[in-house]
Amino acid sequence: MKGKVAVVTGGAAGIGRASAQKLCELGARVAILDRDSKAGEKSLAALKTSGYTASFFPCDVAIEAEVKAAIAAAVALYGGLHILVSNAGIQTNGDVVTTTQEVWDETMNVHVKGCFHATKYAIPAMLKSGGGAIVIVSSVQSFTAVNNSVAYVAAKHALLGIARAIALDFASRNIRANCICPGAIDSPMLRATADRTGAPDEMLASIGRMHALGRIGRPEEVANAVAFLASDEASFITGTSLIVDGGLLVPTGGMGFQESGIGTGGKQ
Repeated sequence: MKGKVAVVTGGAAGIGRASAQKLCELGARVAILDRDSKAGEKSLAALKTSGYTASFFPCDVAIEAEVKAAIAAAVALYGGLHILVSNAGIQTNGDVVTTTQEVWDETMNVHVKGCFHATKYAIPAMLKSGGGAIVIVSSVQSFTAVNNSVAYVAAKHALLGIARAIALDFASRNIRANCICPGAIDSPMLRATADRTGAPDEMLASIGRMHALGRIGRPEEVANAVAFLASDEASFITGTSLIVDGGLLVPTGGMGFQESGIGTGGKQ
């Protein structure tokens, strides 16, 4: 990716930070966008210490003017744009009755409107640069659901639709768009969710067992997939989803059903 310029939203932590790191390792110049200035500066310092070319722009993806300004600044700094990793997201909980209007709006604003803003202003810059690749980080919940998470599930379903729409609309102009759908990944967001249960270690162990590989994924494992879809190695891939879930969606009835021996004649 030498000579390529990338923007990573939500790049201060978790999958976003790992993606920024991976793209830098492959030779790209990377602009991190994140509303957490402290974490963003820390991530930037780590990249620069490693000798990479990177920058950080404080930005709330839910606010159009901030996204427009941040992407414009990144393009002005590096002279173009070739890759967008739209990764910013938050975890919220509640069903359709208990979810407040505020929680619904914030979830949609960060995930869906944030992706809309990022792609809206990245694509014109990509067109001027001769084309590009967009990788939208969604979730296995683009296809399925967990209880008490209606806004999050709806937002993740929407992200897959955005990727498909962009892929169709801009294929003739040399822009590809794909969606990464991870399972449970060891990130600050997951650990914060586990902490709220009061028994985080037990919760994380339980989540790990849900995956066929028997563990939670690592941010860098998702970043590897992000880098692939952003690279020329994926030049004939667009409008699709790449599931990076350790086999979470594979077993009928979930891993508990498999472990019960039902359907296997009791043999393990």
